[in-house]
Amino acid sequence: MAKTGMPGLGIFVVPTMVLVVGDARQSAGWLLPVLCAADVVAVLYWRRHAAANRLFSLTPWVVIGILGGAVALNWNDSVLRPMVGVIVFVMLAIYLYRRFWPGLEPAEASAIPYGVTAGFATTVANAAGPVMNLYLLSKRLPKEEFIATGAWFFFIINLTKIPIYLWHGLITPASLRFDAFMIPAILTGAVAGRWLVGRIPMRAFEIAVVVLTILSTLMLFR
Repeated sequence: MAKTGMPGLGIFVVPTMVLVVGDARQSAGWLLPVLCAADVVAVLYWRRHAAANRLFSLTPWVVIGILGGAVALNWNDSVLRPMVGVIVFVMLAIYLYRRFWPGLEPAEASAIPYGVTAGFATTVANAAGPVMNLYLLSKRLPKEEFIATGAWFFFIINLTKIPIYLWHGLITPASLRFDAFMIPAILTGAVAGRWLVGRIPMRAFEIAVVVLTILSTLMLFR
């Protein structure tokens, strides 16, 4: 549902997978193939709506964040997860400030903090959803372009993370067997999300994303 209709829902999967796997660091590797499968469905659904030009200025900073996250995967998870939560809350405060005081600074200046943060958060915890939601909301995209652009971003980024997770031993035969059983649920959620997004007004959609970002980020401190 998060990939095809309600992006703010995606972060809920992160703490849920931690509870299932029992190890926060390993859960990132168990979750990544599930996200990649959902990304494929989302890209197929929204392939004609993506605003790829919105991502060009973000790309080099995301790469820097990914490299930093690859190093940070060696850190203790009790440090990493609250760190990601704090970063997202800072991004939320910046977005809300710009939303009500749009003259704060040009939108282009946001590419550096959003890109580095998104790259770092997605690598250490698969938790870049809130950051990217805020970045895309700051661009005032129509909801179709919002979802499509986010879908392509995560499709490419999640594929990039696979070698990093393999290097750290976070993707295993056991995790892949578990992920295979998730495919029917992924397809069901994708259809439900596509049905839902066409029935929500843009203003309600924006409010829902902000609220879900706040609630889901709080779960990172669990």
